Amino acid sequence: MSSEPGYNPGTSAPEPGMKQEQQPVPTAPQRTAPSAGLFAWLRGRCLGRSAAVDPARDSYRAMTGLYGSIQPADSVYLSTRTHGAVFNLEYSPDGSVLTVACEQTEVLLFDPISSKHIKTLSEAHEDCVNNIRFLDNRLFATCSDDTTIALWDLRKLNTKVCTLHGHTSWVKNIEYDTNTRLLVTSGFDGNVIIWDTNRCTEDGCPHKKFFHTRFLMRMRLTPDCSKMLISTSSGYLLILHDLDLNKTLEVGSYPILRARRTASSSDITSSSLSSPRAVGSPCHQSDSGPLSEKQMSRSSQREGGSPRNSLEVLTPEVPGERDRGNCITSLQLHPKGWATLLRCSSNTDDQEWTCVYEFQEGAPVRPVSPRCSLRLTHCIEEANVGRGYIKELCFSPDGRMISSPHGFGIRLLGFDAHCSELVDCLPKEAGPLKEIRSLYSHNDVVLTTKFSPTHCQIASGCLSGRVSLYQPKF
Repeated sequence: MSSEPGYNPGTSAPEPGMKQEQQPVPTAPQRTAPSAGLFAWLRGRCLGRSAAVDPARDSYRAMTGLYGSIQPADSVYLSTRTHGAVFNLEYSPDGSVLTVACEQTEVLLFDPISSKHIKTLSEAHEDCVNNIRFLDNRLFATCSDDTTIALWDLRKLNTKVCTLHGHTSWVKNIEYDTNTRLLVTSGFDGNVIIWDTNRCTEDGCPHKKFFHTRFLMRMRLTPDCSKMLISTSSGYLLILHDLDLNKTLEVGSYPILRARRTASSSDITSSSLSSPRAVGSPCHQSDSGPLSEKQMSRSSQREGGSPRNSLEVLTPEVPGERDRGNCITSLQLHPKGWATLLRCSSNTDDQEWTCVYEFQEGAPVRPVSPRCSLRLTHCIEEANVGRGYIKELCFSPDGRMISSPHGFGIRLLGFDAHCSELVDCLPKEAGPLKEIRSLYSHNDVVLTTKFSPTHCQIASGCLSGRVSLYQPKF
């Protein structure tokens, strides 16, 4: 243990009666910035790399340690089996309700602590229910292949609060900005639509089309809503930086600040000539690439600036897929906004990967130099079971673990064997995710999994409609 200035561990205390010499007042130890420079060190402090910034970080070790003893606990499985496959699971923010989005128009509600069935919304939609998102502890939204979004109140489930119309194809994703109370949805029509819930009535909410791109699969907002990420079935990942949801984006009006070398204009325009494969549960096909050559040339005049809603086009690196196309089927974000989590599958459906990419902030060294704001840090190959279906994975609430569908079960993955924070174990080159535990309790392919936000519990749902819960057992 290093000694602090003004203290000599080898000096004994003065004896009683002896005159003590005047000692200088100890000064705080001088913290020196690492060789990378002062600004890099300060950025590390902002990200939580220093214990002085977040002294309670290690308190999460108790929670992640509990997952080492986790076991299948209960199954919430209706004998009628009328609800079909489970496409999505969502806990309320306080962890008191678990909602289940089902293939056959239904939404199921359970008490996750007692595993008791609370309610079945038997005709929540007219087609598959794809995604559920809680706006607060009472209000939640559902979206469906019937092209609509529905708002529900847990205190009055006999009828919808309202139904939102605006998409022209299957709606697959819902996000929510708690600061502005704007609901953001995306669908296979390629549109990202914003709904103003501040002015919601029984007839719906005012809405506007915010963004459009082909091949759209999933859309996510970072926790601080400073970025929007959009994944595509053609392997591209779009990032809108300095996000402003109040600004309407017309086609071609967004400046492209940076593009990775594998996402050049020739690559993008050539992608419009090839049709993407059908993916998911099920998947819609589009007929053109995400951006045109004309849009790229227009944006090149603005390179070097940093206006709001600046677009970055990436083709994320996937191990083993450098010479083949891939489809980004699932997209999640680290709860602290440090990284993005992708599930990628090859165009031939013979490989699947779970990949973690760290956000690398800052402007490029030169405006003309291509730069990627994401860096692959960890990855692992997945079992290629249930081809054609999208498997939704997730981060734990503290961001230390990943729950990933794996065949007829789930795998708990960590950045290292000790479930450390991502920022504490960033490798110089991409390394493998560590398998912490594998859990199997289904008799069919697992399609989705979710951590409880408040309890040490995980839920998973499979193709045959079964929902399983996992909790520690001692």
